[in-house]
Amino acid sequence: MTASKLRVVIIGGVAAGPKTASKIVRLCPRAEVTVVEKGEFLSYAGCGLPYYISGVVKEQKELMCSPIGVVRDPAYFQKVKNVTVLNRTEALEIDRAAKRVRVRELATGKESRLPYDRLVLATGATPVRPPIPGADLDGVYSLHGVEDAEGIRAALARRRALDVVVIGGGLIGVEVTEALVERGCRVTVVEMLPQILPMLDWEMAHQVRKHMESHGVRVLTHAQVTAIKAGTDGGGRVGRVCTTRGDFSADMAIMAVGVRPNAALAKAAGIEIGETGAIRVDEHMRTSDPAVFAVGDCAECRDLVTGKPVYVPLGSTANKQGRVAAMNVCGVDSVFPGVLGSSVCKVFDFTAARTGLSFEQAVEARFDPVTVLAPAPDRAHFMPTAKLLMLKLIADRSSRRLLGVQAVGPGDAAKRVDVAAMAVTAGLTVDDVAGADLCYAPPYSAAMDNIITAANVMRNKLDGFFEGVTPEQLKRKMDAGDEFFLLDVRTPQEVAGIALPGAVNIPLGALRGRTAEVPRDKEIITFCKISLRGYEAALILNAAGFRSVKVLDGGIVMWPYETLGN
Repeated sequence: MTASKLRVVIIGGVAAGPKTASKIVRLCPRAEVTVVEKGEFLSYAGCGLPYYISGVVKEQKELMCSPIGVVRDPAYFQKVKNVTVLNRTEALEIDRAAKRVRVRELATGKESRLPYDRLVLATGATPVRPPIPGADLDGVYSLHGVEDAEGIRAALARRRALDVVVIGGGLIGVEVTEALVERGCRVTVVEMLPQILPMLDWEMAHQVRKHMESHGVRVLTHAQVTAIKAGTDGGGRVGRVCTTRGDFSADMAIMAVGVRPNAALAKAAGIEIGETGAIRVDEHMRTSDPAVFAVGDCAECRDLVTGKPVYVPLGSTANKQGRVAAMNVCGVDSVFPGVLGSSVCKVFDFTAARTGLSFEQAVEARFDPVTVLAPAPDRAHFMPTAKLLMLKLIADRSSRRLLGVQAVGPGDAAKRVDVAAMAVTAGLTVDDVAGADLCYAPPYSAAMDNIITAANVMRNKLDGFFEGVTPEQLKRKMDAGDEFFLLDVRTPQEVAGIALPGAVNIPLGALRGRTAEVPRDKEIITFCKISLRGYEAALILNAAGFRSVKVLDGGIVMWPYETLGN
């Protein structure tokens, strides 16, 4: 088959589809490429929709422009890319034997058949809409496309959304919550799981929750929406959201409970569906039919650490997969290796980011995970721009391999998680990470960058230089009434501001002269603000002959439970 006769049909025109089309015509300029898109809008930045709602992105067209400001509409694809785009056209059926797709123009109802040599499925995902009574009321939205964003933005412009209930506390729910608060709304987030942001381990997600609550957001976990009810004005518009934890006034409700792969068209054509419910593909993005490829949110991925199938719909993944599929369509061997689930989320002036395995995922994958919590300034502490960053590292005890990293706080989280993503991908150990030659200058990092310091803390723990206690372990000891000595080695001024229940304060500088005040017949747990001084205190006590000394991971900064004082 020559390039001049290569006919490619791409179903889906949001992210992966246009990326695939653009790369194909670059490699095979004479190929006939047709993109079929059910919606009106093409190649838009779906991840930018919350920022369009908040007003950070001023105009809708900015989400659909190229970096130089050209709107990517059908005329753009035809004139610049030599790609035919059939928007507002639905793909109805794939005839694999005849290699053609039956489509219908939504405006006219006219049907036709498009022949192909190669077919690319970029059908994306569909928002999950639980069968909640009243979910069809006016003022109930999801956030899955430009039309949804326009509806929400129009309601905000009419001031018809002062009290908003966001159903779901995942990435989309958290991002839209910030957007709504920025527009002056009172927001309640309802999440049925024990925590928001399930991409994070619970104690990291709790830090984000506390930050959201500090901005006036009401967060309900372990809560389920039972009904959405209309207001009393008789207009058929939402007025109240009923949950298992109470009823709440609402001028708007937003469904943000996740998405599922839109794989129905492929399934009907007999194309193999993976165990995640997404279309099964090989590393070349090829489906069970060698002439059909699948990319983006409809396609299954492989986890780079476990090797198992996963479903992680992200715009970044969609674009990379589109490029890989295009190259293979054109006969150029290219491989998509897999994913780590690397994600980042802005939460007011906090960032939440992660890559690799969580602690629970590491246990499920039969690793022996060890964790450290390592809070510190994200650049030299003496710089006025320094901000707190809280890191969590997960490593395998025996191999010392880095398995995952999570970061939250106002500091630069994305930089450290990006470094970690490369380390996890390469199978590096925490020893390798500790020796990484990263950039240093006071405006950008400390001399020992956060990720390096955290790796060294992990090495110290693995090598037996200290024994750590997680906040969860300490809380269980407190609740059980266990006998132990909780030693706070901060200054009295620090303790006056915030303290842990039952802690005894002996400042680090005075500890060597006051070891007689520390019982030798009890387990001792030391801590300070970030547990750096707590580690020093443990070394002092160990040298003085104390035999059961542990350090609280993360210090009081990362303590997720109640405290005393301000």
